Amino acid sequence: MTSAKFIPDDLDRRIIAHLRGDGRASLSKIADALGVARGTIQNRLDRLVGTGTILGFTVRVRADHDDFNVHAVMMIEVTGKSTTQVIQRLRGFSEIRALHTTNGNWDLVADICTASLADFDRVLREVRLIDGVASSETSLLLTTV
Repeated sequence: MTSAKFIPDDLDRRIIAHLRGDGRASLSKIADALGVARGTIQNRLDRLVGTGTILGFTVRVRADHDDFNVHAVMMIEVTGKSTTQVIQRLRGFSEIRALHTTNGNWDLVADICTASLADFDRVLREVRLIDGVASSETSLLLTTV
């Protein structure tokens, strides 16, 4: 027997949005901000974590305190049926923080973070040398707003 997939409702989404802005907010603070009881927040948070909707809590570091201060997105076109092999190779790059499949002109989008422009240049060259990578387009991310 398979269990139904959990789908967050409006309150769950509002809790998640609040935590994205302040991941250290107390249950009481979230409850006050959303106009519900503290126990409701606790129960909802337990369910969000228990169902895997929330995978964990993390810290966001100000850009000038980040060791990896060169951030970019790279759109990648893959030739033929080599997507699986290209993905396997890309997963070997520690500088690629996330890799997404997509539709449209590009097959993959890679979130790249490096410590320097020299490292960034090296990663671009190495990705472009992977068999199956037909073309790519990369944009540096300048400021997070």
